[in-house]
Amino acid sequence: MTDTIERAPASRLVALAWRRLKTHPLARVGPGLITGVADDDPSGIATYSQAGAQFGLNMLWTMPLCFPLMAAVQSICARVGRVTGKGLAANIKAAFPPGVLRIVVLLLVVANTLNIAADVAAMGEVCELVTGINRRLATVGLAFATLGLQIFVPYHRYVAYLKWLTLSLVAYFLVLFTVHLRWDQVALRTLLPRFRLDAHAAAMATAIFGTTISPYLFFWQASEEVEDMHARGAAPLKDDGHAAARELRRIKWDTWSGMFFSDFTAFVIMLTTAATLNAAGITDIKTAADAARALRPLAGEFAYVLFALGILGVGLIGVPVLAGSAAYGLAEAMGWKEGLERKAGDARGFYGVIAFSVLAALVIQYSPIDPMKALFWSAVINGIAAAPILAVVVLLASKRQVMGRFVASPTLVVLGWIATAVMAAAALAMLLPG
Repeated sequence: MTDTIERAPASRLVALAWRRLKTHPLARVGPGLITGVADDDPSGIATYSQAGAQFGLNMLWTMPLCFPLMAAVQSICARVGRVTGKGLAANIKAAFPPGVLRIVVLLLVVANTLNIAADVAAMGEVCELVTGINRRLATVGLAFATLGLQIFVPYHRYVAYLKWLTLSLVAYFLVLFTVHLRWDQVALRTLLPRFRLDAHAAAMATAIFGTTISPYLFFWQASEEVEDMHARGAAPLKDDGHAAARELRRIKWDTWSGMFFSDFTAFVIMLTTAATLNAAGITDIKTAADAARALRPLAGEFAYVLFALGILGVGLIGVPVLAGSAAYGLAEAMGWKEGLERKAGDARGFYGVIAFSVLAALVIQYSPIDPMKALFWSAVINGIAAAPILAVVVLLASKRQVMGRFVASPTLVVLGWIATAVMAAAALAMLLPG
């Protein structure tokens, strides 16, 4: 057996490896896992690190609250895509006045571009920390690498790479084993946090909610259900309900497990930075790279490298998801051909939005705009934008003329409205006096 493999041409070995990747259980996981990991992008890691460094254990409560809400919202979005065979923007266009769609898409594109700028800057900085390559050059290289993959690699191949990159989040679970924790205090502060409710705490809570329950994930989840449906040659459930029971069970398992992985990872990042940085009096964390750098003398080289590599791994997922969700939203709003499975020449507007989002984010690196401030405030913008977008999504999933007999369940609708109320309350709380 070994001799046969050694004598086999390189092309056969590559083909064999590719077949094994395609048949691996991870390759059969749906969009929920990728969406969950993209939620913990470098912008999210920075926000969670800031929360842990500044508030210690006292922002951990946000994660148990976020989990059922984010899982329900992403389930609703996936359900809309699979039932109708169309993305969120296309459904909003058909069911609501034109002004609603314009506002939703504008908020999405602006927030995503800022988010991409923050993410590629953080990835470049981390690359410099780990390899010594100049951060500007690394930022440009990473941005063009993600852009090239989206434009030139078909979705059914590209998505396999994204699924394997989800393993990068395991790095943060390993970091947890390098720090000392008092689990009784962790449990106590998760249930009974201690902090002053002022504008600063409200802004941090809004940033956490905004980076966890993010509008770009809504659009991505729905559109990837449509992409997967087309890849399998299936029809929308609204038109062909024979597979409905199986597909809706898959969506439920996929989104809830993917969001749990995402939510628990965020909890771990917050916990790690609380136990190390906050305990050492280090509270001024501006970027995910700052958190990795500060961990080095406190938790050791192993923790530092793992934390840094995790940032790079999730960034390679997060940037394509951000750019892709903006492209889906705008292309559907404009009636352009869209889809990562299409060739660039067949969907020029769609791929043009992806290119614009990434290149505009690169321009920000060389402008007076500080990408490090964009990193935090993009999460805040997401938090503010999420409430009106969530309201539209929940209304969509409740309309029989949109969903037919597959309207969202009462439980999902209730959780969706709770998520809307929480996001609105968090945004309004920022108006509290400091």
